[in-house]
Amino acid sequence: MTSLDPKLPLKPIPGSYGIPFFGPISDRHDYFYHQGRDKYFATRIKKYNSTVFKTNMPPGPFISQNPRVIALLDAASFPILFDNSKVEKRNLLDGTFMPSTEFFGGYRPCAFQDTTEPSHQLIKTFFINFLSSKHNIFSPLFRNALSEHFADLEDQLAGKHGKASFNSSIGTAIFNFLFRLICENKDPNETKIGSKGPTLVQTWLGAQLAPLATLNPPTIVGYLEDLVLRTVSIPAWTVKSSYKNLYEGFSVAATAALDEAERLGIKRDEACHNLIFMAAFNAFGGLSNQFPILIKWVGLGGEELHKQLAHEIRTVVKEEGGVTFAALENMTLTKSTVYEVLRIETAVPYQYAKAREDLVIQSHDASFQINKGEMLFGTKDPKIFDNPEDFVANRFVGDDEKLLKYVLWSNGRETDKPTPDNKQCPAKNLVVLMCRLFLVELFLRYDTFTIDFKPLVLGPTVTIKSLTKASSPF
Repeated sequence: MTSLDPKLPLKPIPGSYGIPFFGPISDRHDYFYHQGRDKYFATRIKKYNSTVFKTNMPPGPFISQNPRVIALLDAASFPILFDNSKVEKRNLLDGTFMPSTEFFGGYRPCAFQDTTEPSHQLIKTFFINFLSSKHNIFSPLFRNALSEHFADLEDQLAGKHGKASFNSSIGTAIFNFLFRLICENKDPNETKIGSKGPTLVQTWLGAQLAPLATLNPPTIVGYLEDLVLRTVSIPAWTVKSSYKNLYEGFSVAATAALDEAERLGIKRDEACHNLIFMAAFNAFGGLSNQFPILIKWVGLGGEELHKQLAHEIRTVVKEEGGVTFAALENMTLTKSTVYEVLRIETAVPYQYAKAREDLVIQSHDASFQINKGEMLFGTKDPKIFDNPEDFVANRFVGDDEKLLKYVLWSNGRETDKPTPDNKQCPAKNLVVLMCRLFLVELFLRYDTFTIDFKPLVLGPTVTIKSLTKASSPF
């Protein structure tokens, strides 16, 4: 943490939690139905003239026992969320509530554990070592999955409807890739999972994350949706059969990974449940939202951006003799485009933590006293970047690459590295690599494309309207 600036005045934290029970419900109605996610925060920043303020976060009553948070919406105060000596993250992955451990075989997965818990370091070490061991097969496996994905999109476009569902197609590609990566290139179709992998995972995830979701219905209908999704949690038994199929598939196919976990001292059953959580919740859940976000913003960038990306990608691939790691590093616009997508809209927009002790945090303008046990919440800073709501594909090119320290999607700075002692996503670098590879494979095949999309709280639904085949060889 940087030292505090003594010149900034100590101020009381503005904002209000409202009347108990009714205040949190009013706030979540604003968040989901009246204002929407971005406007919810923007109006409060303006109202309180502060990027630090008190508010409530969904789901609220009756699912969340305490929806109260102190929002940290600037790059000066936000980093306290990554200082594990000052904050804890026990059971805070989903924010102000935690699904029942019955969803996870009775275990608390590593993602819900605090860094002070002994099993956290052990399990995360296992994850980091496992991912590192897959370095040589990662790229070819993913490129094969993408080949099947683009073939599927083309088949859908050639069909009677003349359009393609991007989300469902990329979801299948992601699941098959993850299963093969974890399970020594085994085909999920040869296990209990069969071809239903994405559906099984989405069913399991949907039951857990329903309190954070909305279909963006009209306001009156929204109140009914709110009662259905945020009054009582969906019990784990409703998705027990889906999870059982996932468990049986991974437990049989991921023997090498589970053997290594046992060697490190992790119980085989616990390791399997953690592997499923990493693959299904962290990886599939994150990537099946992040890729639609990626294709949305690049699609909105239009033909000129597509032309620039295609030229860079094809030129570098030709010069390097293929899609190598060196080639990917030399694609400066492609790298910047991926980082810009992760900056402007990420599948993981929020971070939560609780203060381990009384402490003082500072925004750009003032100091604030935080009491031990208070919940802290953070999201992107609107002040750091020029035109922060605009998508600028070359934002991180050249000297501006230094701004990557303010890209915070991974539960840490983009310039930091995941370790067993922190809460940063162990697959952070692989997520960035996959997004780059996706753009490379896209623009090696196509000159441009067009889309439609529908925004949802947990990521957009994207429809591909057209794919224009590459007009020049690379």
